[in-house]
Amino acid sequence: MRARRRTTLLAASLTLALATGATAAPAVASPAPPGAARCTDGPSRTALCEALAGLPDADATAALVRVGGTDGSWRGTAGVRDLRTHRPALENGRFRAGSTTKLVTAALVLQLAAEGRLDLDADVRRYLPRLLPDTFRTPVTVRHLLTFTSGLQPGASLGDVDGEGYDRRYETLTPRQVVATSVAKGPAHPAGDRQTYGNIDYTVLGLLVEKVTGDSYAHQAHVRVFEPAGMRHTSFPVGPDPRVHGPHNRGYQLLADGRLVDATEWNVSDRWAAGDMISTTADLERLVVALFGGEVVPRPLLEETMFTLPDVPGGATVSAGGLKPFPAGGQVLWVKSGARPGYATAVAATENLSRTFVYSVNATDAKGTDTNPVAERIVRAALSG
Repeated sequence: MRARRRTTLLAASLTLALATGATAAPAVASPAPPGAARCTDGPSRTALCEALAGLPDADATAALVRVGGTDGSWRGTAGVRDLRTHRPALENGRFRAGSTTKLVTAALVLQLAAEGRLDLDADVRRYLPRLLPDTFRTPVTVRHLLTFTSGLQPGASLGDVDGEGYDRRYETLTPRQVVATSVAKGPAHPAGDRQTYGNIDYTVLGLLVEKVTGDSYAHQAHVRVFEPAGMRHTSFPVGPDPRVHGPHNRGYQLLADGRLVDATEWNVSDRWAAGDMISTTADLERLVVALFGGEVVPRPLLEETMFTLPDVPGGATVSAGGLKPFPAGGQVLWVKSGARPGYATAVAATENLSRTFVYSVNATDAKGTDTNPVAERIVRAALSG
């Protein structure tokens, strides 16, 4: 993946036309009053308001932030709904939540394990007997999939994750096609030998949920996670539907040739159980509170899998669901980020929920290799108090 470009090209590109066939995007000038940050009282209020100042700019067109916990709550919104009208950003706008979807998938699998319908240490071929060919000599367990230690290689995609799949954004690649191209490559390494974070393990887990329940992954997510957590504005696209339905702020992606394109409509069905969820910051806050509070997954199983890094040679960086421990101010927050072109998201909380934190940034480099400057300012401010 190429490095992000912090050059005059990036700023200049904001005045360029959208992709061929689209209407030109207006320049991001000095922020108009409608895009000014709107902040509530709460923890780190001054620092967070300053972090949101100046949007839209070359790095992001909008940002939505929620901070909560025992010290109180804070809400902040900045930027614009779209670059054409410069209407103010919607505080409760929906967005592509990217890999935060993995928390939902992990929760589904762990619920099924708690019910005795899945054995985390069983060979996945017990449930999906035709999934893996004989080239996979070391058994791949459900736990290996949860912890990204399966050895499965990435499957096919419709373009680079940094937005270069833009010209193929209305094409479809099904999860089964993605998995088939992955297993055809054979294992990258024996299961359990090392951890490699990616989407393929959670795509397989989505298939596993469907096989064990005899139901669709999306419906299981709705009844087992969204409803109990009170996530009324979270959903999955129906098949290859490229739209974000309901109120939303548009996302824009900078491409390699300098075009800034509207990336709001984009079929990401190939990401499915690994990254196809559409949500809001309020709903993601509800998810982390319900999940960490033991309302979605039994607390002992949560401790064993999501708050414990797997023991693998060379060490591990993330746990089940992709949660990563992040020391901050004498506490440890468990963080999960996600990104799709035009949208960068993160959720974080301490185990005891003394601090929770969610943001969605409409980043112009949402899939870049470096942290977006706006997101970086928000994180720094959120953890300052």
